[in-house]
Amino acid sequence: MSAIVTKIDKGIANITLNRPERLNALDPEMAAALHASFIDVAKDVGVRCVVVRGEGDGFMAGGDVRFFKQSLNRSSTEDHVAISEIINAVHATIQTMHSLSKPIIASVHGAVAGFGISLMAACDLAIAAQETVFTMAYCRIGTSPDGGSTFALPRMIGLKRSMELALLGDRFDAEQALSFGLINWVVPGGDLHEQTEQLAVRLAAGPTKAYAKTRMLLNTSLNADLNQQLDREQAAFLECTTSDDFAEGVSAFLDKRRPQFRGR
Repeated sequence: MSAIVTKIDKGIANITLNRPERLNALDPEMAAALHASFIDVAKDVGVRCVVVRGEGDGFMAGGDVRFFKQSLNRSSTEDHVAISEIINAVHATIQTMHSLSKPIIASVHGAVAGFGISLMAACDLAIAAQETVFTMAYCRIGTSPDGGSTFALPRMIGLKRSMELALLGDRFDAEQALSFGLINWVVPGGDLHEQTEQLAVRLAAGPTKAYAKTRMLLNTSLNADLNQQLDREQAAFLECTTSDDFAEGVSAFLDKRRPQFRGR
Protein backbone atom coordinates (compact mmCIF):
# COMPACT_ATOMS: atom_id res chain seq x y z
CA MET A 1 0.00 0.00 0.00
CA SER A 2 1.43 3.34 -1.06
CA ALA A 3 1.95 5.94 1.68
CA ILE A 4 0.71 8.60 -0.76
CA VAL A 5 -2.12 8.15 -3.25
CA THR A 6 -2.52 10.69 -6.05
CA LYS A 7 -5.61 10.75 -8.25
CA ILE A 8 -6.22 13.29 -11.00
CA ASP A 9 -9.69 13.98 -12.34
CA LYS A 10 -10.97 16.94 -14.36
CA GLY A 11 -7.89 19.02 -13.65
CA ILE A 12 -7.93 18.39 -9.90
CA ALA A 13 -5.09 16.43 -8.30
CA ASN A 14 -6.07 14.83 -5.00
CA ILE A 15 -2.98 13.94 -2.96
CA THR A 16 -3.99 11.68 -0.09
CA LEU A 17 -1.81 10.87 2.92
CA ASN A 18 -2.36 7.15 3.22
CA ARG A 19 -1.11 5.69 6.50
CA PRO A 20 -4.47 5.66 8.31
CA GLU A 21 -3.37 3.02 10.80
CA ARG A 22 -0.77 5.56 12.08
CA LEU A 23 -3.01 8.63 11.68
CA ASN A 24 -0.89 9.40 8.61
CA ALA A 25 2.20 10.02 10.74
CA LEU A 26 5.20 10.89 8.59
CA ASP A 27 7.93 8.30 8.07
CA PRO A 28 10.77 8.24 5.49
CA GLU A 29 8.67 6.41 2.88
CA MET A 30 5.81 8.89 3.14
CA ALA A 31 8.18 11.88 3.08
CA ALA A 32 9.81 10.66 -0.13
CA ALA A 33 6.48 9.74 -1.72
CA LEU A 34 4.93 13.10 -0.86
CA HIS A 35 7.78 14.94 -2.52
CA ALA A 36 7.56 12.72 -5.59
CA SER A 37 3.82 13.33 -5.84
CA PHE A 38 4.23 17.10 -5.82
CA ILE A 39 7.01 16.88 -8.41
CA ASP A 40 4.69 14.87 -10.67
CA VAL A 41 1.81 17.30 -10.15
CA ALA A 42 4.09 20.26 -10.90
CA LYS A 43 5.02 18.71 -14.25
CA ASP A 44 1.46 17.79 -15.24
CA VAL A 45 0.09 20.64 -17.36
CA GLY A 46 -3.40 19.16 -17.08
CA VAL A 47 -3.53 19.81 -13.32
CA ARG A 48 -5.21 23.11 -12.46
CA CYS A 49 -5.73 22.69 -8.70
CA VAL A 50 -4.32 20.45 -5.96
CA VAL A 51 -6.08 19.11 -2.85
CA VAL A 52 -4.14 17.59 0.05
CA ARG A 53 -6.14 15.38 2.40
CA GLY A 54 -5.66 12.53 4.87
CA GLU A 55 -7.14 9.04 4.74
CA GLY A 56 -8.88 7.63 7.80
CA ASP A 57 -9.49 9.39 11.10
CA GLY A 58 -7.09 12.29 10.75
CA PHE A 59 -5.13 14.54 8.42
CA MET A 60 -1.66 13.98 9.89
CA ALA A 61 -0.45 13.31 13.41
CA GLY A 62 3.02 14.73 12.74
CA GLY A 63 6.20 12.69 12.51
CA ASP A 64 6.10 8.97 13.26
CA VAL A 65 7.42 8.78 16.82
CA ARG A 66 8.25 5.09 16.32
CA PHE A 67 10.76 6.15 13.66
CA PHE A 68 12.32 8.63 16.09
CA LYS A 69 12.41 5.95 18.79
CA GLN A 70 14.48 3.74 16.50
CA SER A 71 17.00 6.57 16.13
CA LEU A 72 17.77 6.29 19.85
CA ASN A 73 19.37 2.92 19.16
CA ARG A 74 21.68 4.30 16.48
CA SER A 75 24.93 6.20 16.79
CA SER A 76 24.79 9.98 16.70
CA THR A 77 26.14 10.06 13.13
CA GLU A 78 23.67 7.44 11.90
CA ASP A 79 20.87 9.24 13.69
CA HIS A 80 21.68 12.55 12.03
CA VAL A 81 21.86 10.93 8.59
CA ALA A 82 18.52 9.15 8.99
CA ILE A 83 16.70 12.20 10.33
CA SER A 84 18.34 14.53 7.81
CA GLU A 85 17.02 12.37 4.98
CA ILE A 86 13.42 12.71 6.10
CA ILE A 87 13.76 16.45 6.76
CA ASN A 88 15.43 16.99 3.38
CA ALA A 89 12.47 15.30 1.68
CA VAL A 90 9.99 17.32 3.75
CA HIS A 91 11.70 20.61 2.98
CA ALA A 92 11.99 19.78 -0.72
CA THR A 93 8.22 19.22 -0.68
CA ILE A 94 7.57 22.62 0.91
CA GLN A 95 9.84 24.31 -1.65
CA THR A 96 8.03 22.57 -4.51
CA MET A 97 4.66 23.61 -3.09
CA HIS A 98 5.85 27.19 -2.72
CA SER A 99 6.88 27.39 -6.38
CA LEU A 100 3.91 25.47 -7.78
CA SER A 101 1.93 27.24 -10.50
CA LYS A 102 -1.47 26.00 -9.30
CA PRO A 103 -3.47 26.69 -6.13
CA ILE A 104 -3.30 24.16 -3.29
CA ILE A 105 -6.10 23.39 -0.84
CA ALA A 106 -5.61 21.60 2.49
CA SER A 107 -8.73 19.64 3.48
CA VAL A 108 -8.21 18.63 7.10
CA HIS A 109 -10.02 16.65 9.76
CA GLY A 110 -9.25 14.78 12.97
CA ALA A 111 -5.68 15.31 14.16
CA VAL A 112 -3.46 17.97 12.59
CA ALA A 113 -0.16 17.94 14.47
CA GLY A 114 3.52 18.72 13.96
CA PHE A 115 4.38 18.56 10.27
CA GLY A 116 0.65 18.29 9.61
CA ILE A 117 0.40 21.98 10.54
CA SER A 118 3.48 22.80 8.46
CA LEU A 119 1.99 21.02 5.45
CA MET A 120 -1.37 22.73 5.89
CA ALA A 121 0.32 26.12 6.29
CA ALA A 122 2.18 25.59 3.01
CA CYS A 123 -1.14 25.28 1.18
CA ASP A 124 -2.84 28.39 -0.17
CA LEU A 125 -6.23 27.68 1.40
CA ALA A 126 -7.38 25.42 4.23
CA ILE A 127 -10.81 24.04 5.01
CA ALA A 128 -11.37 22.09 8.23
CA ALA A 129 -14.05 19.84 9.69
CA GLN A 130 -15.54 21.14 12.93
CA GLU A 131 -14.09 18.33 15.01
CA THR A 132 -10.49 18.96 13.88
CA VAL A 133 -7.90 19.30 16.65
CA PHE A 134 -4.59 21.09 16.07
CA THR A 135 -1.28 21.14 17.94
CA MET A 136 2.28 22.04 17.00
CA ALA A 137 3.42 19.17 19.25
CA TYR A 138 7.16 19.52 18.57
CA CYS A 139 7.97 20.69 22.09
CA ARG A 140 6.24 17.60 23.45
CA ILE A 141 9.01 15.39 22.03
CA GLY A 142 11.79 17.85 22.78
CA THR A 143 12.46 19.23 19.34
CA SER A 144 11.99 22.45 17.40
CA PRO A 145 9.63 22.75 14.40
CA ASP A 146 10.40 21.88 10.80
CA GLY A 147 8.57 21.91 7.49
CA GLY A 148 8.68 25.68 7.15
CA SER A 149 6.19 26.37 9.95
CA THR A 150 8.54 28.90 11.58
CA PHE A 151 8.53 30.77 8.25
CA ALA A 152 4.83 30.48 7.47
CA LEU A 153 3.17 30.94 10.85
CA PRO A 154 4.62 34.35 11.86
CA ARG A 155 3.51 35.66 8.48
CA MET A 156 0.05 34.11 8.78
CA ILE A 157 -0.87 34.59 12.42
CA GLY A 158 1.79 36.88 13.92
CA LEU A 159 4.90 36.28 16.01
CA LYS A 160 3.30 36.24 19.47
CA ARG A 161 0.64 33.69 18.50
CA SER A 162 3.26 31.58 16.72
CA MET A 163 5.40 31.60 19.87
CA GLU A 164 2.41 30.50 21.91
CA LEU A 165 1.57 27.58 19.64
CA ALA A 166 5.19 26.44 19.25
CA LEU A 167 6.44 26.90 22.82
CA LEU A 168 3.39 25.55 24.66
CA GLY A 169 2.21 22.93 22.19
CA ASP A 170 -1.36 23.22 23.46
CA ARG A 171 -4.23 21.76 21.50
CA PHE A 172 -6.76 24.07 19.86
CA ASP A 173 -9.91 23.47 17.90
CA ALA A 174 -11.10 24.46 14.43
CA GLU A 175 -12.90 27.60 15.56
CA GLN A 176 -9.74 28.80 17.29
CA ALA A 177 -7.67 27.98 14.21
CA LEU A 178 -10.13 30.05 12.18
CA SER A 179 -9.90 32.98 14.59
CA PHE A 180 -6.08 32.80 14.49
CA GLY A 181 -6.11 33.00 10.68
CA LEU A 182 -4.58 29.55 10.31
CA ILE A 183 -7.47 28.19 8.22
CA ASN A 184 -10.11 29.75 5.96
CA TRP A 185 -13.29 27.78 6.66
CA VAL A 186 -14.83 25.45 9.24
CA VAL A 187 -17.56 23.09 8.01
CA PRO A 188 -19.52 20.18 9.49
CA GLY A 189 -17.50 16.98 9.22
CA GLY A 190 -20.06 15.36 6.97
CA ASP A 191 -19.79 18.26 4.52
CA LEU A 192 -15.99 18.43 4.32
CA HIS A 193 -15.58 16.34 1.16
CA GLU A 194 -18.37 18.12 -0.73
CA GLN A 195 -17.27 21.61 0.31
CA THR A 196 -13.66 20.82 -0.60
CA GLU A 197 -14.74 19.48 -3.99
CA GLN A 198 -16.78 22.60 -4.72
CA LEU A 199 -13.83 24.81 -3.89
CA ALA A 200 -11.44 22.71 -6.00
CA VAL A 201 -13.81 22.74 -8.98
CA ARG A 202 -14.10 26.51 -8.71
CA LEU A 203 -10.33 26.98 -8.68
CA ALA A 204 -9.78 24.45 -11.48
CA ALA A 205 -12.15 26.50 -13.63
CA GLY A 206 -10.23 29.71 -12.93
CA PRO A 207 -7.43 31.51 -14.79
CA THR A 208 -4.45 29.27 -14.09
CA LYS A 209 -1.73 31.65 -15.26
CA ALA A 210 -3.21 34.51 -13.25
CA TYR A 211 -3.40 32.24 -10.20
CA ALA A 212 0.28 31.35 -10.63
CA LYS A 213 1.28 35.01 -10.79
CA THR A 214 -0.95 35.88 -7.83
CA ARG A 215 0.61 33.11 -5.72
CA MET A 216 4.08 34.33 -6.63
CA LEU A 217 3.27 37.94 -5.77
CA LEU A 218 1.75 37.10 -2.39
CA ASN A 219 4.41 34.55 -1.45
CA THR A 220 7.26 36.97 -2.16
CA SER A 221 5.61 40.15 -0.91
CA LEU A 222 7.02 40.10 2.61
CA ASN A 223 10.56 39.92 1.28
CA ALA A 224 10.16 43.00 -0.94
CA ASP A 225 9.89 46.72 -0.41
CA LEU A 226 7.03 48.65 -2.01
CA ASN A 227 8.92 49.62 -5.17
CA GLN A 228 10.07 46.04 -5.75
CA GLN A 229 6.54 44.75 -5.27
CA LEU A 230 5.07 47.34 -7.64
CA ASP A 231 7.61 46.32 -10.29
CA ARG A 232 6.70 42.67 -9.78
CA GLU A 233 3.00 43.45 -10.05
CA GLN A 234 3.52 45.32 -13.31
CA ALA A 235 5.59 42.52 -14.83
CA ALA A 236 3.08 39.87 -13.73
CA PHE A 237 0.08 41.85 -15.00
CA LEU A 238 1.67 42.45 -18.40
CA GLU A 239 2.54 38.76 -18.71
CA CYS A 240 -1.05 37.82 -17.88
CA THR A 241 -2.31 40.08 -20.68
CA THR A 242 -0.59 37.84 -23.23
CA SER A 243 -2.57 34.78 -22.10
CA ASP A 244 -5.64 33.20 -23.65
CA ASP A 245 -7.33 33.52 -20.27
CA PHE A 246 -7.02 37.32 -20.39
CA ALA A 247 -8.58 37.45 -23.84
CA GLU A 248 -11.40 35.20 -22.67
CA GLY A 249 -11.93 37.13 -19.44
CA VAL A 250 -12.18 40.50 -21.20
CA SER A 251 -14.46 39.12 -23.91
CA ALA A 252 -16.72 37.40 -21.39
CA PHE A 253 -16.99 40.56 -19.30
CA LEU A 254 -18.04 42.64 -22.30
CA ASP A 255 -20.40 39.91 -23.51
CA LYS A 256 -21.93 39.66 -20.02
CA ARG A 257 -21.33 35.92 -19.80
CA ARG A 258 -19.37 33.58 -17.52
CA PRO A 259 -15.75 33.15 -18.72
CA GLN A 260 -14.52 29.74 -19.80
CA PHE A 261 -10.88 29.73 -18.70
CA ARG A 262 -8.84 26.90 -20.22
CA GLY A 263 -5.54 28.61 -21.00
CA ARG A 264 -2.13 28.23 -19.36
